[in-house]
Amino acid sequence: MAFIDEIKIYAEAGRGGDGVVRWRQEKFIPKGGPAGGDGGRGGDFYVQAVRDIHILSKYKAKKSFSAERGEDGGKKSLHGKKGDDFVLELPIGSIITNLETDEKWQLLKEEEKVLLLKGGYGGYGNEHFKSSTNTTPKENKPGVDGEHGNFHIELELFADIGLVGLPNAGKSSLLNAITNADAKVGDYEFTTLDPNLGDFYGYTIADIPGLIEGANTGKGLGVKFLRHIKRTKMIAHLVSFENANMVKRYKEIRKELEKYDKNLGLGEEGLSKKDEIIVLTKSDVVEDNKFIEKKKKEFEKLSKKVFVLSLYNDKSVKTFRDELVKILGKKV
Repeated sequence: MAFIDEIKIYAEAGRGGDGVVRWRQEKFIPKGGPAGGDGGRGGDFYVQAVRDIHILSKYKAKKSFSAERGEDGGKKSLHGKKGDDFVLELPIGSIITNLETDEKWQLLKEEEKVLLLKGGYGGYGNEHFKSSTNTTPKENKPGVDGEHGNFHIELELFADIGLVGLPNAGKSSLLNAITNADAKVGDYEFTTLDPNLGDFYGYTIADIPGLIEGANTGKGLGVKFLRHIKRTKMIAHLVSFENANMVKRYKEIRKELEKYDKNLGLGEEGLSKKDEIIVLTKSDVVEDNKFIEKKKKEFEKLSKKVFVLSLYNDKSVKTFRDELVKILGKKV
């Protein structure tokens, strides 16, 4: 299933039911008075947050949604039933923008429910117009249309840890090794075209597609995926031992994060300001343990938490998992 992180939809609340003209028709009352009921109000239109990042793909074919129309009034002064509300389920982290008014809403918590559009009022039946001077009114009023509009829905993923790094740094492989994810892996750049999520003892880890120099301006997979780590609580920066100059490559990505923060004016809430751990991956390609230790010390000057990892070494993976649990317990 293709990952979809933004859609446009048309939405409308329900129209109010019509008021009706009816008359009392009771035995022994030949000139019965007005008895037309009011129409019911149209259903409201809501959005609600669910824990399913793929749910937007359900709306790929259908782009128009509406709440139920209110029921028309009835005889014997019966009012029409209110139309059923419509609830559109969206992933946690969704930003909804009304394209006509620029009004925005965010869904930040599971089951959070937001009213987007109000249903139209029901019309008045002829009983409503009865007065001492108008005992047999023939007027009625139709229902009012519900609010409506075109909306842009954009998903910004929430995760406890965002995995970042150059293409082919081992992010998908790491995610598969420590969580229940089943991310696609391969020995070529841009294996991951969509963010992958994994559950780690109740914490969410997001594998963000590889960044390259110039990503903040749209190069490579660009800003499309940088936004998905904006809301992560901390970053795990993966650097592969396959890189000739590991520190230089690390700094390239840090520079992209800083530029992205500056472009959006994120300040202290930016990506470059988040807590970070560094994971030196694919240590199995290096046979010289002294070289590995040397590189680790170089990175320890840049971050308090540096890990050396080989996914082919079970002990290495277990040590990393255990340390990650401790870190998350303190930071999250």
